[in-house]
This record gives sequence, structure tokens and C-alpha cells, in this order.
Amino acid sequence: MKFGYFTLSDNHYRDNARSANQYVTDIVDEAVYADELGFHSAWVGEHHFNSLGVLSCPDLALAHIAARTKRIRLAPAVTVLPLHHPIRVAEQWATLDLLSGGRVDFATGRGYDAGEYRPLAANFAENAAVFAEGLDIVARLWASAEPFSHHGKYYQFENVSITPQPVQRPIPIHVASFSRPTIELAAKHGFGLVIAAFAATITLGGVAEAARYYRAACAAQGRKPARMISSYFIHFADTPEEERAARERQMRYARECGGAVSPGDRNTAPASYDYYHDFKERMKGTRPEDLDDRAILLGKAPRIIETLKKMEALGFDEIILYFNVGLKPHTQVKDEMARFIEEVAPAFASGG
Repeated sequence: MKFGYFTLSDNHYRDNARSANQYVTDIVDEAVYADELGFHSAWVGEHHFNSLGVLSCPDLALAHIAARTKRIRLAPAVTVLPLHHPIRVAEQWATLDLLSGGRVDFATGRGYDAGEYRPLAANFAENAAVFAEGLDIVARLWASAEPFSHHGKYYQFENVSITPQPVQRPIPIHVASFSRPTIELAAKHGFGLVIAAFAATITLGGVAEAARYYRAACAAQGRKPARMISSYFIHFADTPEEERAARERQMRYARECGGAVSPGDRNTAPASYDYYHDFKERMKGTRPEDLDDRAILLGKAPRIIETLKKMEALGFDEIILYFNVGLKPHTQVKDEMARFIEEVAPAFASGG
């Protein structure tokens, strides 16, 4: 099992002295440090208007990271595809794949915040269908250098191919899934699966159930499952005081930052977001003492290893680690990244 660095650039906190610009600079430094330490990948989220995170252009950030690194895989976490034209997305990430020497892992989803859609005049009401059509276009553009035409409900074009072409044929595609229909979409195309451990516990019945459902959906399509990836919040804690502080940090993220995004009123939001309203209600009722290894990695190295071994046994190929959550200081983030590589990664065959 491999390990990556992951961030959603959460910065939506009351009385927060850290600027968005400073945080983006910190994230780039952490991703470059991840390469130095031997992490397999760097996953950088896309968020707009400080709705949750502050990094709106993961493609540009990762291009800069690519120029400063040699080995680490580069992934958005995730590209919110309905906010962009799929041709442009295909061009941007194919270009990064070329310039990085074939290091892109593309991950995409449709997001969950209506507030990110409105200023960009994107279609939130029908975004599940927009996402499915756009994803098909991106995959086709990467799979063939020959021009093709498309006449869909949301996109229409004639005789298009992209330049430059990606180095990888095709670029690996992963779909972020909070619900069963999205898992089924990933399985239909043979794409990899990305879940968040804490969200899967609430919306999918747990990480084991998510893995089982994905494999079953792939089998129903006659496809072999692709890579399974899960994000995990992580906090090292050596004392009860450090553990309490980490739990409160995590709860602050849920209350102030994660709670800032919304698909809108339940009575008017798309039916495809019914699960998300239940998810937010569950989050509101969570107490610090309720947080366990279904949601976060917390404690000393042996305790973290024990949880990750369970994920390995379930067949997960990679865990992407959210170190910098909840206003954790930049120096502490880097210390914990180094500690993970020194104390946890050696317990797994693939290491970083």
C-alpha cells in the first residue's frame, strides 16, 4: 500500500490570521517536502471563494510542484468537472502530464457546494448528468489522438483532438465517490475509486462496504476493479493532552470549515444530494470523543499502523493523508509528515 500527501486547503475559520496566500505557499512547500521524504503522491483539492478551501487552481499549483520535484505523482483532489469545459480540462492535465514526465493521476468529482457553482454560472441542478457526460469526453480525448465529434445534451463539438497529447496512454482516472450512484459510474468506465474514510462511514456504511460495493459494481460491468484510494485525517499524539487537542482541531474543521459548504435547501437541492443532507446532520451531532479510526488516524505510530493494516487488508491501494487540517501549524505538519515516513511507512511493503 502506498501513501500520499493530501489537502483541501481548509482555511474558513473564525479569527484566522493565516491568509489564503500564505496557506497556498505552505501547501506547495509541504508537497515538495513530501517528494523529498518519499511519499508516493501529492493530492491538492479545488475550492473556490473560500467556501472551504482557498486553492482554486490545483493544476497550476501542481505544475509548480512538478518543476521542483522528480518523482512524486501529481493529483487534483478533485477537479470539480462541471465547473469547467471538459475539453479544457483534458488539455490542461495532458499538458501537465507531458511536462511532469507522465506523473499525473487525475481525480474528479462534481463537488457538493452550490455556492461554487453560482458565480461561475455552472449547472448545479443537473450536475450529475453534466459530470457523467463531461467525464466521458475527457476519457475519450486522452484515449485517442484521432479527432472525434460529440453531440450530447450539455456539450457539442466537431472534429476535436487535443494537443499536447499525454505521455500516459491514457492518464489514470479516479472518481471521488460519496454515494453509490457515483461508485457505479466509476465501475461503468473502469475508473479508480477515491473515497474519504470519514464520509464513507456515514454515507456508504463504512470503508469495507464501499470497497465491497465497488468490486460488485465492477463485476456487474464485467470489469476488473481499478485502484482504490482513501483519504484519512491524521494527527500524531503522544499524550492525552495532545489527543484532546487533536480531537478539538478536527471538530473545529467539521463545525467551521466543512460545515460552510452546502448543496442548498433540502427541498430545492438536486435529489442526488439527499445523502449529503444526512451526512451534514450526522456531522453536526458528532462529539470529539466520537471520533475513532473510522474517521481519523490519531495517536502514536502503532495505533496508526493498526488502522492502516485494516485498510490494506480491505484491498486499498493507497491512503492519502490529510496532515494540515484544522489550522495545524506548518512546522508541525512537516514534523508529522517526517514522523509518518520514519515510524509508520516501514510497516508496509510499498513504504512511501
